[in-house]
Amino acid sequence: MQELSQRLVSWLKEQVEQAGCRGVVFGLSGGVDSSVVGVLCKQAFPHSSLGVMMPCHSIDEDIEDAQIVAQKFGILTVTVKLDEVFDSLLKALPDLKCESATPKKAEGNVKSRLRMNVLYYIAAKLNYLVVGTSNKVELSVGYFTKYGDGGVDIMPLANLMKQDVIELARYLDIPEKIITKPPSGGLWPGQTDEGEMGITYKELDRYLATGQAKDEIRRRIDNMVKASAHKRNLPAVPPF
Repeated sequence: MQELSQRLVSWLKEQVEQAGCRGVVFGLSGGVDSSVVGVLCKQAFPHSSLGVMMPCHSIDEDIEDAQIVAQKFGILTVTVKLDEVFDSLLKALPDLKCESATPKKAEGNVKSRLRMNVLYYIAAKLNYLVVGTSNKVELSVGYFTKYGDGGVDIMPLANLMKQDVIELARYLDIPEKIITKPPSGGLWPGQTDEGEMGITYKELDRYLATGQAKDEIRRRIDNMVKASAHKRNLPAVPPF
């Protein structure tokens, strides 16, 4: 883990230097992935890294956990409250009805895209790169919002399984309560990653790493990968 941590810190420095930027900005949500990214960014750029807390009808525990990480590791943060912006936008949007639609998911994606806008505004003002917090599992099955948390400049955790992130978090001394709490994007009350996907990170890690899983799990993951292919590619264009 020490070698991995050092290589990721060096990689962050290289990416920012190659882009001609001054530092990095990232969302600090109180989850394990964003906490790991926050600590790595702080190590790479002690004086030019910024964590942004963006509560949007968020639960108090997530905000408190983000603050705990920021205080423990000396991460500079700002808070941008998005509750009123989110509410105003929903009021302005048309009330469309569709039997196959999932209103919670659509509204959750709005929250994610609002946060992306905030990060890119700050990045443009400071000449920073936007650092994403998605891991390999989430990217593989499409468990991210297109042009939301997937809309970033660099992704240091993109080649790490969830268990790898957890091991790295323990090496970096992230508080245990953050490591062990159910992963959640905080998109609506009671929402968890595993509950929304209908599959555990342990099962995802195992299948994506070894190809081994029960038939039902294999089919579900394969379908998720196939259905989310467009998220991992540039927009399709005609071949003529």
